[in-house]
Amino acid sequence: MHMGIYNRLLELARSGRLTTYSDIAPLAGLSMSNDLDRDRISELLGDILRHEVAEGRPLLTAIVVHRGNDNNPGEGFFAIASEIGHFNGSRDALARLEFCVRQVQEVNAYWATH
Repeated sequence: MHMGIYNRLLELARSGRLTTYSDIAPLAGLSMSNDLDRDRISELLGDILRHEVAEGRPLLTAIVVHRGNDNNPGEGFFAIASEIGHFNGSRDALARLEFCVRQVQEVNAYWATH
């Protein structure tokens, strides 16, 4: 697990803030303008998400979103959330948004007290 990214996500979660892939990628020496780096950041965030679930905590990587209009996590987040039984795999934009909002609320509530 990439501890630099993990620790930054904890810091942001404790302060109730979101971040973008572009903001955290440099912590691992990655750039979102590079296809291979985008794949690698997805893997690193997947490791963090699985770790948090194994520890019985909320989906921390929900606070990592696309820069721009949608402010949603990427496809990798939804795929892993479905794989671990936290999300039904819906492609409906409203269902995804509601799921993301709930996850961010759970992350913020948990980490505000830990």
